[in-house]
Amino acid sequence: MTRTLEWKLRLDLSEEEGTTKAEAVLDTGSEKLTGHGVARCNPTDVDIPSIGDELAASRAMKDVAGQLMREADREMEAVGAGPPKGPLGKPYAWTDVSS
Repeated sequence: MTRTLEWKLRLDLSEEEGTTKAEAVLDTGSEKLTGHGVARCNPTDVDIPSIGDELAASRAMKDVAGQLMREADREMEAVGAGPPKGPLGKPYAWTDVSS
């Protein structure tokens, strides 16, 4: 089976008094997932707006990604292919590569 899909992501950013807020909306065509992210500039740090944009945007997209993963987990479990039960094995980590 071959299919092609286009999912659209809208990302809105706003900044006010050292706080950047982001809203990410993923439109799959059949549903919309909305994620939020916030970044605050420490008053003692240099205010570099692009850093706040990147942090808030990444946090909003991470929020959407988590929702998408939870939805996929629910759908897999509904067809009997859910996550394994019981204790999980050691997670793969970057340090494992150099061992």
